[in-house]
Amino acid sequence: MSIVENYHSDESDDGKEKKEILQRMECFNRIFVVASSFVQLYYEKYILKQPCMDSKQTGETWIREVLDGHESRCMINFRMSKMVFTSLLRVLETRYNLQTSRNISSTEMLGIFLYILGTGGKVSQCRERFQRSGSTISRHFAIVLEKVSRMATDLIAPEDPFFSSIPEQIRNDSRYMPHFKDCIGAIDGTHIAAILPPNEQVPYIGRKGIPTQNVMAVCDFNMCFTFVMAGWEGSAHDTRIFLDAIRDPKYKFPHPPNGKYYLVDSGYPQMKGYLGPYRGQRYHLPDFRRGRPVSGKEEIFNHSHSSLRSVIERTFGVLKKKWAILRDMPSYSFEKQTMIVVATMTIHNFIRKHVGRNDADFMEYEDINWAYENIIHSENAHGRESDDDDDDDDDGDDGESNNSSDFEMELTRDAIASSLMNSL
Repeated sequence: MSIVENYHSDESDDGKEKKEILQRMECFNRIFVVASSFVQLYYEKYILKQPCMDSKQTGETWIREVLDGHESRCMINFRMSKMVFTSLLRVLETRYNLQTSRNISSTEMLGIFLYILGTGGKVSQCRERFQRSGSTISRHFAIVLEKVSRMATDLIAPEDPFFSSIPEQIRNDSRYMPHFKDCIGAIDGTHIAAILPPNEQVPYIGRKGIPTQNVMAVCDFNMCFTFVMAGWEGSAHDTRIFLDAIRDPKYKFPHPPNGKYYLVDSGYPQMKGYLGPYRGQRYHLPDFRRGRPVSGKEEIFNHSHSSLRSVIERTFGVLKKKWAILRDMPSYSFEKQTMIVVATMTIHNFIRKHVGRNDADFMEYEDINWAYENIIHSENAHGRESDDDDDDDDDGDDGESNNSSDFEMELTRDAIASSLMNSL
């Protein structure tokens, strides 16, 4: 090989080496640019990020301001007085182990919970109101819901489990005393809109055409719930739910002692311990006000029975007025929706037992005549199934409507009807 050829060969090798060096540098530059971009994004997002929750009024600050402010602010936002809020917080902390966490106080947890129940606030609204992330709102709502659900076992129960005394509301009212002295409460059902996936909705759709859960409840004459069975499909018949509740020991239904009874409407079977109205006669209070005067012992009985049994309708009225979440249920799991219904009833009882007749929502429903008209309108608007359509539908379970227990209650009803007529 000549000197000239060696020279050209060396020059060619140098060119290849330079080209490889340039390619490596270009590759390194690209990696550097990409890495720099990631570093910049991380820095901007996690180091120099601008927090979206940048209000100086944190949730804790706002709640303290409400609790230190005018009474009406607490009623509007938490649906209870400041005194009741403080009492409820103390009970949840001492008896049900609601604890302050590292980043949020038990006061703010309860505030978030009551705000969602009372205003029906969505997570996006709560994020802004409490300056918390959506996950924080949801997590602490679930924590308080679990505590209140435990509380329900203690609070949704009769004040006197033996029903040894005549209820004050009957004892002190000549319209009902002594005729209904053995009455211990009223039973009825209501429908709460349910949010379900389309493929699960059919069993929950009743006559109103929307998915609901059928909730059966018992209340005393102080407008407190003493039993609740929530979560049944909206298409389930009231009788089916009722019989399941009183027959299955696991539900711990507060059965009436011998000689005592609950008031039921015509949608329920009349059996021992459960007194219904005369069928085929006027029953609802608005029917009596719009029509001719009350006449005959059967109508006299139905009028008094309807008036006294309206306590359950009025109690449902307070419940739905106070807790907006029942009128616009969020898309939680159905299990959580059921827990929410029971939780609202639990807090309903807590309020009633702590402030008596001084709560504005309860006071609104104290007057039977005024409240009953408004409840009828409200229940129709929110999907309550009318029991009038069930008057001749006894479900046929075990023939209970024709046995001796039914006959015993017929004698009780006739005796009360005669007593009422003689007292006029």
